[in-house]
This record gives sequence, C-alpha cells and structure tokens, in this order.
Amino acid sequence: MRILHTSDWHIGRTFHGNSTMDALADVFGALTAQVQEHSVDVVIVAGDVFDSATPAGPAYTLLGDTLAALHDTGARVIVTSGNHDSAARLGFQARLLRDGIHVVTDPLSIGEPITVDDADGPVHFYGIPYLEPAIVRQHWEGVALRTQAQTMAHAMGLVRAGMASHDGRSVAIAHCFAAGVDATVGLEREVRQGGLDVVPLEVFDGPDYVALGHIHGRQNISERVRYAGAPLHYSFGEQHKERGSWLVDLDASGLANVEWLALPVPRRLVTLTGTLDEILAAANVAAHADDWVCAVYTDALPQAEPMRRLKERLPHCAMVQHAPTLTAESEERSYAARLKSAVTDTERIEAFLEHVRAGQGPSERESELIREVLDERVVAEALV
Repeated sequence: MRILHTSDWHIGRTFHGNSTMDALADVFGALTAQVQEHSVDVVIVAGDVFDSATPAGPAYTLLGDTLAALHDTGARVIVTSGNHDSAARLGFQARLLRDGIHVVTDPLSIGEPITVDDADGPVHFYGIPYLEPAIVRQHWEGVALRTQAQTMAHAMGLVRAGMASHDGRSVAIAHCFAAGVDATVGLEREVRQGGLDVVPLEVFDGPDYVALGHIHGRQNISERVRYAGAPLHYSFGEQHKERGSWLVDLDASGLANVEWLALPVPRRLVTLTGTLDEILAAANVAAHADDWVCAVYTDALPQAEPMRRLKERLPHCAMVQHAPTLTAESEERSYAARLKSAVTDTERIEAFLEHVRAGQGPSERESELIREVLDERVVAEALV
C-alpha cells in the first residue's frame, strides 16, 4: 500500500497580511498530481487543516475542491483535526462526505480503525484528533489527563487495544509535539515552552507507521515516526526548509520504504541584510523582485518610510526590521557605564543617544540644539 503523509495545511492563514489562498491552491494542485503520478492509495492530512476555528467561506471552498480532486485520483483521504481546527466545524459533515473521504474529529472514535485493503490484506488507520486535556478528560473518567503526554499515552493505549482486535498492518495519525523534534525546523507558533506538552517517543510504539502533524518542517523522529511539515512557508523562519510530503510504502510485513516528495514553492522567501541603500541596490532588485522579502537594514539611524521605499523597488517586501550594526565601543561599554561616567547633562544626553542609536552620538547640528535647550533651561531656572 502506498500512503502520502501531509499535514498543517492552515487554509486561511495570511502571510504578513497577504492572502495565501492562491498559493495554496497551486500547491494542492501539485500535490494532487503527485498522488496521481505515484498511484497513492491513501492520503493522510495530520491536523491543522484550517488556520482558524472559524474559517471564512473561501477556506471551505478550497478544502472541498482539494478533497474532491484527491478523491478523483482514486485515493482514499483521511483527515484529522489539529489544535487550530474547530473539531465541530471540521467534522460537521463527516457523515455526509462521499465514500473514501474520512474526517476524524471525535475523541470517542479513537481505537476504531478506518480499514483499507490491498493485495496483502487490511491496513488499519487510527486517527487521533487533537486532544486538549482539559476538554477531553470528561470522556474518560478516572484517567489522569493533565498533560499532552498523559492524554496521548491514553489515546495510543486505545489504538493498541484496537490493533489487538484487528489483525493486519496499522498506521496512527496524531497532532502533537513529540520528544526529539529539532526546534530549528519551524515549530508551530502555539507550541508551549517547557516540557508539559512533550510526548515521549515510546508512546508511539506499536503501529507500522505514525504520521504526525504540528510542526512546520519535515522531521523523522524515528524511521517509523515522522512529521511532514506544512505545504507552504508561513514565516521567514521557515524559508530554508523544504516543503513536501512523505511517500510511505507498506508491504506484507509492514513499513517497507519512505521517500520525500518535494512540493513547489510558489514564491521564494529571502532575507536581505545591509544598509537600506544596499538592499535597494539594482542587483537586489533584479534578483528578488518576485520574492517575498524580509529587509533587515543596518543603518545606524532609523530611516524615513523604509517600507514604502522598499515596496517601490521590491513589490513583495513583507517585513522590515531595523538592526543597526553596533560599534566596537558601544559593544564594550554598556549604557549604564556610560551614564555613570557622565558628569554634565550634555554628556548624559549624548550617552542616551549613543545607546539608542547603536553608538552614534549627536550630529553637530543636534549638539547645537542640545546646548540651546539646556542654556534656555538654565535661564528659566534663574528667573524663577
């Protein structure tokens, strides 16, 4: 059996205020073509189908069109809910969907497999919707469910119980943060700090393959436990990470092969660093006019209307950051040390300007203005 593992579609998410709907539609078209080309039997979407619990109408339209296109290839489709999804909204029409499209959002269905047969016998797919401990503990009285680790351990116990009563190969689908994830691959923005939400790897023992969602970069936690990541770049921090899906082959004895299928990137993401004039240089404009651009300009002083100036030359500039280059002197001497050594008000003001302007003190004209203001203050105090 051939399975395509994808996740974290986040239909409806914007990219720095820009819609991603058209880009996602293009990527989903490419994904559907891969399903057709590689004769995929089952497509898995491991959570975060939508970006919001209340998606707008066009998000439903894109999802419906994509599921229908995938179904038309002859593949079965299994979708589970993620932390961004409203289980009720995602799953409300599950019973009305055409045969071969399955949406798993009910915690009480864990342990009840979706079974797909091939020449080697049945393969049982166990979908685990996103489980928020405080919400789902009502379903299992007497079970300690205070953390994601405890909740996922209980869910996988239900999966293994289902496996014990259903002979054949098995695949589990979940949306969580598993121990062993490389934090540099693009973590989901709501992943919490600390260890409460980390699920130990041994929790996933049992199935032949575990398809995970929740982080936005591909990751193989083990040979049989993997993340596919998001199909589109949703932040500049993800710009160097490939987008795609895992193509998983099961033979009669279980997991046989896993291959990465890259997806096209509709618009590249680049970060340009330098002075504002350097970023606006003709070479950068020619090379990156069609890219999403994050501009990090290093001028000592903030520049006037940098976004407007950048978008005139780089129409897809989405983000601007001011990161002045520190001088050796400003790095060696802290603001507190400079302020402590200052004797006069003029020196205190100069120390403050050096601190907020990466070591650049007042210009000659600014020094004149400072002296004028301080002289006026002295005169005013003398007249009181």
